[in-house]
Amino acid sequence: MSSPFVWHGGALEAAKRAFGGDAPWMDLSTGINPDPWPGAAPDSFDWARLPEMSALKELEQVAAAYFGVAPVHVCAVPGTEIGMRLVGRMLGGPAHHVEPGYRTHAEMIAGSIPAAAHDASGTSTTLILANPNNPDGRTIAPAEMDGLLRKRSDTSWLLIDEAFADVDPRISMASDVRDTARLVIFRSFGKFFGLAGVRLGFVLGPRIIIDPLRSLLGAWPLSAAALAIGTAAYQDHAWIARTRLGLFDAAATLDALLTDHGYSPIGACPLFRLIEVDDAHALFDQLARQAILTRPFADRRHWLRIGLPRDAASFDRLDRALRHG
Repeated sequence: MSSPFVWHGGALEAAKRAFGGDAPWMDLSTGINPDPWPGAAPDSFDWARLPEMSALKELEQVAAAYFGVAPVHVCAVPGTEIGMRLVGRMLGGPAHHVEPGYRTHAEMIAGSIPAAAHDASGTSTTLILANPNNPDGRTIAPAEMDGLLRKRSDTSWLLIDEAFADVDPRISMASDVRDTARLVIFRSFGKFFGLAGVRLGFVLGPRIIIDPLRSLLGAWPLSAAALAIGTAAYQDHAWIARTRLGLFDAAATLDALLTDHGYSPIGACPLFRLIEVDDAHALFDQLARQAILTRPFADRRHWLRIGLPRDAASFDRLDRALRHG
């Protein structure tokens, strides 16, 4: 198994080189909404000027209202990947990261060690986890998350990656962010809105974190496109509500398809499903030979993560590829 495919989803160019073929590729290797927010017209931005500071402030205010937190606790970043790494280096100290999880969680704080379960960390240790989790789609109820937060001491933090929380805002801890809480949350724009290339994310936390983070990022941390697209998309309440319902309907269709092929889909996040097979890398190859890219894992050879197909034709194509491999 070539390393690009187990390192991260979206290695489409590597797949084309490795497997070739004339058919157009269908990328199911990520957890990104396959039907993106439609308002990102490239001709609507003024590329000749630096972004106005007022545009950044407006974006953070709009995003704060969407998340349900005061704007002073929200910092826009050029992707949550950068936000997590910067905050991790700001905090330091002993830390646990929950496994299985996103690779960057283990790299956020030097010396972070894995935790077998989300409650395996002591009160003096910073805890890093995702809710919903990636890649298994596990979700933790708000009451349980509140218990984890209450365990933090004045020397430790609860760091939550909520990259997939837009699908069901009831699981978010954003309303608990305040200056007195040892809580930092990372939110992604690209996954739910289907526009990962915009490179937009947010850090939510107390001002002792947010203020120095803003200073570290400098005067123009985001492009004009990211500012305009994010501000408009977060205010498109009709699209957001319709998309939440549509994603769960699509996930139910994917569940039925996978079950029909003898798999037991795992996960509560509608943007992807995990399946367990005897040799997931062999199934990855079977699908890749038919120009369908999925997500295998180096250390868990029985796991394969499959993202949502975009439409009925894409579901039919996946069905045929699984049936006639």
